[in-house]
Amino acid sequence: MTGVPTRTLLLWCPDWPVLAAEIVEGVPAVGPVAVLHANRVVACSERARAEGVRRGLRKREAQGRCPQLTVVDHDPGRDARAFEPVVAAVEEVAAGVEVVRPGACALAARGPSRYLGGEQAAAERIIEQVAQTCAVESQVGIADGVFAAGLAARAGQVVPAGGTPGFLAGLPVEALGRPALADLLRRLGVRTLGDFAALPAGDVLARFGFDGALAHRLAAGRDHRPLAVRQPPADLAVTADHDEPIDRVDAAAFAARALAERLHDRLAAHGLACTRLGIEAVTADGQELHRVWRHDGLLTAAAIADRVRWQLDGWLSGSTGRSGARPARPTAGIIRLRLVPDGVLAQVGLQPGLWGETGEERERAHRALSRVQGILGPEAVVTAVLGGGRSPADQVRLVPWGDERLPARPGGPTRPAQDALPAPVNPAGSGTVPPWPGRLPPPAPAVVLPAPLAATVYDAAGEPVGVSARLQVSAAPARLVVGTARPVDIVGWAGPWPVDERWWAPAEARRRARFQVCLADGAALLLAVEAGQWLVEAIYD
Repeated sequence: MTGVPTRTLLLWCPDWPVLAAEIVEGVPAVGPVAVLHANRVVACSERARAEGVRRGLRKREAQGRCPQLTVVDHDPGRDARAFEPVVAAVEEVAAGVEVVRPGACALAARGPSRYLGGEQAAAERIIEQVAQTCAVESQVGIADGVFAAGLAARAGQVVPAGGTPGFLAGLPVEALGRPALADLLRRLGVRTLGDFAALPAGDVLARFGFDGALAHRLAAGRDHRPLAVRQPPADLAVTADHDEPIDRVDAAAFAARALAERLHDRLAAHGLACTRLGIEAVTADGQELHRVWRHDGLLTAAAIADRVRWQLDGWLSGSTGRSGARPARPTAGIIRLRLVPDGVLAQVGLQPGLWGETGEERERAHRALSRVQGILGPEAVVTAVLGGGRSPADQVRLVPWGDERLPARPGGPTRPAQDALPAPVNPAGSGTVPPWPGRLPPPAPAVVLPAPLAATVYDAAGEPVGVSARLQVSAAPARLVVGTARPVDIVGWAGPWPVDERWWAPAEARRRARFQVCLADGAALLLAVEAGQWLVEAIYD
C-alpha cells in the first residue's frame, strides 16, 4: 500500500446499463430510457437526461419529468454478459485487462503505450478497436491508479505522470462515490479531494474509520490495491476443414475420431474435462448445423468420438424421429467440422464412482441412451425430476437425458419428518424450501395419471356426493364409478384437503378438494372434486 501507483488506462462506456439493455433486449438507447433498481434510477440515456431525468430519482418523479420514458429493470447479469465482447475487443490490443465493473475495464498503460507510440496513441487505438468491433462508444482515461484513471476517463483525459494529485485536488468530495462520507465532509467544511487529502492520515482513520482511510488514500492519488488482471479464456475449440465434402457415414466416423482426439489432448493439456460438447458443421452450400450433447461425468476421447459420429450419422442419414417425420438432410456434404467444449471443469472436480472410476455398466447405459438421442432427438429419452408442488402431477418434471436436472418448482419431494416445519431447510444449502401448504401427506401415489379420469361418487342411498364451498361433504362416500365401469364399494376414505391456488389471478385460479379412498377390490385412489366434478388423479400401491 506504500508503493507508487501504476500508470493505469481505464476504458469507460457511458450509460452502460442502457446500452446493455439495447444490446440484449433491443431497447433503443437513442430514446428516453431509464434503468431502475429498487424503484430508483441508476442509469439513464442522454435523451432522458435532456428531459430532466437524473440518477437517484424515484420512478414516479422520473416519469413525471419525462412522460414518454421507457423503464428497464436493472439486471447486473445482463450488463456483464453484454460487456464481455467489449473486454474481448480490448484484449485483442492489450493484455492484462481487469473488469472493474460492467461498463469499465482497466489495464496497465505501460505495455500498450510502448508498442503503440505513447499513451495518447494507445488510448485512441483502444477506443477505435471497441468502436469497430462492438459498435460501442467509449472514453479512455490514463492516470496513476485505477481510481484516478476512472475519473480521467469521464473527461477523456490523459493525466501526465506525477500529476494525479493535482488532477484530483480540484474535484469535489462526491467523486469518492461515498454519499454519506461526502455529506459529512461538506458539513465539516471539506469540499474538495485536495482538502480531504491534506488532512493527517491518522486523524482521518480515528474519525472516519477504515473506509474513510481508504477514501483518504484515493483522494491523495494512491490506490489501495494493484490491478487484478484476468486471464483471457483459452480457445479450446478444434476445427477441421475438408477439401472433399463428407457425405458418407464411414468417412464422417473417421473424421470424428481424429478431431475428438485433438480436442481431448487440448483439454488434457489445460487439466480440464468436457461435460458438454457442441458439435458444429458447415456444408458446401453454407448451411450451418449445430447440436449440443450433455454427459454426466467425464467425456473421454472415445466418448467424444462416439457422440460426434452419432451426430454426423443422424445428420447425413436423416434418421426418423419419434413423430415419424424424417428430418431434412444437409443440402450438401460437410466441409467444416468444429467441436466446442461448451462445458468444462477441472478434472480434480469430477466425482469418481464408489469404488474408483465409473463402472462399465454405467458407461454402457450412457452410451446407449446417448445413441438413442442422437438418432431420435434429445426429447426421445427423458428422466423424472422431483420438485415442489401441492399435487403429484406438479412435483414431477420430465427432462431430456443429460440436461440439467432442475425442478419445475423449488422444493424437493415430501419428507414426513419435515412436514410439520414451517420452512424446512434445503439439504443442498440453497436456503429454505417453500412449505407448499396444502400438499398431500405421505405416502406418495405410485402412478400419476397423465390426464385425470372423470368419476362419480355416490352415498349409501345412491345419491351423488357433493362438497360445499365450506368443505362440507353432503354424505359419506359409499360407491365409486369411474367412467362407464361398474360401481365399486368404498371401504375407507379420508379428506377433504382443500387447495385454492393462484386466487389473485382469476384466469389461472384453481380451487379443488382432494380425497384418499380405499376400494373393496383392494385399490387405493387419489380423488379430487373441482367445480362439482369428481376426478381420479393418481393410484396408490
